[in-house]
Amino acid sequence: MRRAERLFQIVQLIRGRRLSTADFLAQRLEVSVRTVYRDVADLQAQGVPIEGEAGVGYRMRPEFDLPPLMFTKDEARALVAAVRIAQPRLDMALARQADEALSKILAVLPLDARAAAESLAVYAPPVRQDDGTRARLEVLRIAAESRQKVHLRYLDLKDQMSERLVRPLGCFYWSDVWTLAAWCEVREDFRSFRVDRIREVGVQDVRFRDEPGKTLADLFRVVEARRENFVSSRV
Repeated sequence: MRRAERLFQIVQLIRGRRLSTADFLAQRLEVSVRTVYRDVADLQAQGVPIEGEAGVGYRMRPEFDLPPLMFTKDEARALVAAVRIAQPRLDMALARQADEALSKILAVLPLDARAAAESLAVYAPPVRQDDGTRARLEVLRIAAESRQKVHLRYLDLKDQMSERLVRPLGCFYWSDVWTLAAWCEVREDFRSFRVDRIREVGVQDVRFRDEPGKTLADLFRVVEARRENFVSSRV
């Protein structure tokens, strides 16, 4: 990689993250940490508003921007593949926005890169997901992003109906099923709900804040601990 390309990549990596350490940048660029220190210092001397210091991390001041990026043929093909695979599985709003975003990218590509991207031999067949499920998925995704509590009427796999008040934490896709990961205030524990088995969704005006033991990060820790316990029990 030429030095000019490396400097450009450093800017892109720093502006795309809240904080980037020199170790992270060195690993991504496959150079030494000393090289990263020198390159960042050069960028700062040229007026690029990178804040931070060696040993702590770097971030970009929010007002900084660059001209529109140009993608390589391989990068454009990767974007096409990602959208084709994801689009049939997303909620309708995200699927439409993904298609619009891809159209904008393809429109500004050079003809050869656009032709290579559009001729990509990677396709994703439609999934069995009814419009009602996709509509609920959109509501749950937005509720998780806005951190609003949700009231659910849920039919479990034993065909037992229950009502729950939950804190939606995230939507997860498992091959052909979407689930909602949430903190259930009825069970006072983490629970997972299949979106296709949710019968009613009522977004509440009540917003929630992170509380110790009830966050998505806490859920990941619980899942990882259970996985490790399962593995150790089988050794």
